[in-house]
Amino acid sequence: MTRSSFVLKVKAGIPAPACRVLGWGGRLPLRIVSMFVVNRWPEFSRLFLVSDSPSWVISWEMGEVSEIAQCIGVKVGDIRWLRMVKSQSVFYGSQFILLDDHWRQKSWRVGLAYFHGRPGTGVPEFDQVYQRLCQVHDSIQRIQVSHSEMRDVVMDSGILTEKVFLIPIGINLSYFPMQTGELRRRAREQYHIPQSAVVVGSFQKDGVGWGEGLEPKLIKGPDIFLKTVELLRARVPELYVLLSGPARGYVKAGLERMGVPYCHIFLKDYRKIGTLYQALDLYVVSSRQEGGPKAVLEAMASAVPLVTTRVGQAMDLVRHGQNGWMVDVDDAEALAHWAEYAIHHRESLEGVLQEGRKIAEENSYSAQIPLWTRFMRGFVEW
Repeated sequence: MTRSSFVLKVKAGIPAPACRVLGWGGRLPLRIVSMFVVNRWPEFSRLFLVSDSPSWVISWEMGEVSEIAQCIGVKVGDIRWLRMVKSQSVFYGSQFILLDDHWRQKSWRVGLAYFHGRPGTGVPEFDQVYQRLCQVHDSIQRIQVSHSEMRDVVMDSGILTEKVFLIPIGINLSYFPMQTGELRRRAREQYHIPQSAVVVGSFQKDGVGWGEGLEPKLIKGPDIFLKTVELLRARVPELYVLLSGPARGYVKAGLERMGVPYCHIFLKDYRKIGTLYQALDLYVVSSRQEGGPKAVLEAMASAVPLVTTRVGQAMDLVRHGQNGWMVDVDDAEALAHWAEYAIHHRESLEGVLQEGRKIAEENSYSAQIPLWTRFMRGFVEW
């Protein structure tokens, strides 16, 4: 047995001697071996975390939840074993699992995250998934919501209050040092951004699908972002836009039409995104609906001025003029106004930035351990 296969088996909960006794290595089918192991687990003693995508925000969120769970003593199962387990606890990172009935045919305890998707806002899939929640909430043991607006929406489905837990989409502070002049200089040098530029950041997925993203995902407000940039261009010399995230074609095409210089850096390793914040003068959230966005806490943690629409957990975390600036949805003029204010008053924003960092610290994953402990209690047995 190779060292890597030994490590894999130990992580899956199979000690090396058992692997040898069971004839691992091809002598017995994996399915038979795995069933032998999982059938010995006590009921609901393992937590399985299921993401909606192998390489985007929810997958990283599930990784952090896994770390928290193990920190408090919960055993996390290898997702590759999920289809073979019975009577265990399964947490889905997206509410859209409600549109698939396979989980109701299992003997699992089921939890899910319901971050965004207000019904009645013109997005058919939001209506569909909410209608499904109203129909099947008795089969769900836990729901995580990230902000108070979505908590109220979920509660209106008729679900029991004790099943719903408000836990914001958190942040790993180790990825986001507070910006300094030297870190800013190095980041701009690394990404070939002019040192004299006024750099506005936008790090998200705001195109439909996973291709170029030329069709805008309007709930993310890419059209409002472009209007904001157009207004700022006339007021702020040397304006420059730094983009990250997949499917940004719509925004890139709009910037090119306006003649606003930009660069698009898609970091596949989320842990490196903190370096992008170091290059910024300002971060803008222009969304119409959100579960987070994580960028609210990321910008705050990085001591980067934040201007955001009144969406998602920004509504709970941002205090206008105290730790950032918040405006009504669709109000590009207000976004531009406060963006310009933050840019021109950067030298006097120390208090605002310190308050933002404090909010980020209070919502770090380590600070959320008590919240997740309450969530797991009665959902997983440990």
